[in-house]
Order: sequence, then structure tokens, then C-alpha cells
Amino acid sequence: MPPPAADPDFEARTRASFARQAAMATLGITLERVAPGEVELALPHRPDLTQQHGFLHAGVVSTALDSACGYAAFTLMPADAAVLTIEFKVNLLAPARGPVLRVLGQVVKAGRTISVVDARAWRRAPGTGEDQLVATMTATVMTVLGRGLAG
Repeated sequence: MPPPAADPDFEARTRASFARQAAMATLGITLERVAPGEVELALPHRPDLTQQHGFLHAGVVSTALDSACGYAAFTLMPADAAVLTIEFKVNLLAPARGPVLRVLGQVVKAGRTISVVDARAWRRAPGTGEDQLVATMTATVMTVLGRGLAG
């Protein structure tokens, strides 16, 4: 279980930072839930985000996973911190079909400067209604303080 958030206003700060991400708006990715050490995003399936077979492009899925990791870590950072990804590994496990992918980021180990975060992306399987794991990510993210970057 992650430690409690360092900033009592972590949720409002996280939502405000996410709202400033033009890339998320362009892709239609929304921030659905925020908790200490955890966020959930929604990524809609759109034809303009697909590759040649009609699946969501791996780069788009990776972008959503990366943001979920970064914001999960961000929830535990001090109020004056910013977050930057410094490394990640993606596993693409099944075709990313719609209608919506649910992306959950969870802190594995929160550090003062470096944190490790996992993210998972699921789709609701048609017919059965069961969640199908589509992709995973493990990311290393850095807490940035005093460099002129705002959340």
C-alpha cells in the first residue's frame, strides 16, 4: 500500500495538472479517478487513433499507460513537485479494441526522488462482459523540485 499523499490537496492538484495536458485532450483520454498512489484513465477507441488493422495504435496505448504511471506517482509528491518519466517497459498482450480502454496506474514503490509505478490497460470483452488485459507498463518516474517546472 502506498504511503499517504504528501499534499492534502493532491486530488485537485492532480486533476489540474492533467487538465493542462494537451496530448490527453487530443487523444480524448480522461482522468476518471484519483486516489493516493493510484489513478484511473479512460481511453476511447476512435478510428483516427488506430493502426492499419483497426486496433488502437501501440503508441497511443503507451501514452495512456505512461500518463497513468506519472499521475499515480504525482499524487504522492509534495505540492511544489513536478513529475517526469525517466524509463518504461511496455508489454502489449492483446489487440487494443474498444469501445473504451480502462487504464489503471498504481505506485509500487514511492521514493523521495525516484518511484516505480505499474499500469494496466483493460478492455471490456464483448459478449462476456469480462475485462481483458490488453497491455502493461512498469515505469520509473522522477520527482522534480526547484527546476521551474510546475505540476
